[in-house]
Amino acid sequence: MDWFVFSIFFTACAAAATTGALFQPGDWYDNLDKPSWTPPNWVFPLTWTILYVLMAYAGVRVAVLDNNAVPVAFWALQIAVNTLWTPMFFGLRRLRVGFYTIVLLWVAVAGFMISAYQIDAIAGLLFVPYLIWVTIASALNFSVWRRNPDVEPLN
Repeated sequence: MDWFVFSIFFTACAAAATTGALFQPGDWYDNLDKPSWTPPNWVFPLTWTILYVLMAYAGVRVAVLDNNAVPVAFWALQIAVNTLWTPMFFGLRRLRVGFYTIVLLWVAVAGFMISAYQIDAIAGLLFVPYLIWVTIASALNFSVWRRNPDVEPLN
């Protein structure tokens, strides 16, 4: 593995993760009506840490291969959209926009997974847990949006 390239991918993941520190859920999120299957708060940072390592490793596996343009483009799209979701949902409290953002994230993650699998099966499979997590997060975002129709966005 090229550790320098890995560090670039991991730095992109760390930058995306920073939004979680900048826009923490807090009391506002705690007081929302959420479904009974909402994961406990401690699950989120643990899950995201594991996913970011897997994402960076999958990215570096594909980045060094020929014919990698499509998966690298999807990797870039997913990390950009990943970075947007937290400020939309937690920062601006725009639950509907958050949902549309996470649907785009799901498409980008699936796009990477499928296109990466075609040139490196391991890289594609490394995104399976991410796609599962984003599927759960999408359902949670949708449920929170529908259960809390009176939430006023901040700006």
